[in-house]
Amino acid sequence: MRGAARGNIGTKHESSLHRTLKFHYACGGETEIERAGYVCDAVGPGGEAVEIQIGSFGPLRNKIPSLAAEGPVRLIYPVIVQKTIELYDTGGNLISRRKSPRRGGPWDIFKALLYAPELAILPGLTIEIAFIDAVESRIADGLGSWRRKGISIADRRIEAWRETLVLAAPADYRRFIPFQDGEEFTSKVLAEKARIRRTLAGKTLYVLQKNGLVKRLRKSGHSWVYAPGRKTPQNPGPPGE
Repeated sequence: MRGAARGNIGTKHESSLHRTLKFHYACGGETEIERAGYVCDAVGPGGEAVEIQIGSFGPLRNKIPSLAAEGPVRLIYPVIVQKTIELYDTGGNLISRRKSPRRGGPWDIFKALLYAPELAILPGLTIEIAFIDAVESRIADGLGSWRRKGISIADRRIEAWRETLVLAAPADYRRFIPFQDGEEFTSKVLAEKARIRRTLAGKTLYVLQKNGLVKRLRKSGHSWVYAPGRKTPQNPGPPGE
C-alpha cells in the first residue's frame, strides 16, 4: 500500500503538534484512514479527507491529487507565529527557555508549495494555513544537527491557537499580489512592498507564475519583470503580512 510511507510523519514518530492538528481537524471523524491507496491523516464527519503537512508539499505531489480525485481534501499547513524554545539536558531537566526571534506569516505557504506548485489551484483541494504559537523542546544530547551544535529537537506542541487563512480558489491568492492589473514589478519590489525577504519573494513568484496568477514579461538587467496574470480578479484586497 502506497500509504505505508505517508507524507513526512508516521504515527510512530508523530509530534505532539501533528497529532493535535490531526484530531482537531478530524472534528470527531476518523483518523489514519486508507483512501485512494494512501493513508490520510483524517476523514471528517462529512467525508472530507484531511492531511496535515508541516514541511514541504513535495512529498504530497502524487498523494493529494489521488485523494482529490475521490472527494474534497483539506490540506492543513501550520505556521508558527511565535515559537518558544525549551532546552533540556539528557536527564530531562530544563536548562533554558527563550522566544525565537523568527515569526511566521502567510507568505510561508510558498516555501511549502515550491516543490509542488500545481497544488495551489488543484480542483477539490482546500489549503488551510493554521497560525499557532508553539513550544519546541530540544535536548542537549550531542546527536542533533551541527547547525544547532548537536542539540536535537525532541518535540513540538501547540501553545496557543490564532487565526486561519483558507486558500480554496485562484482568487484567494490575490492577497499575495499587491499590485494593480497591468502594473509591472520585480521580486525586489514585491519583497519591499510585502516586507518579506527577497528569496521568499522569488519563491512566491515562482509558484504564482506556474499557476498563471502572475505572468513573467521580460528581463530587466538581472531581474525578471512580472505583472498580475489573467486568473487574478479586479479590486485586490490588502497584501498578507
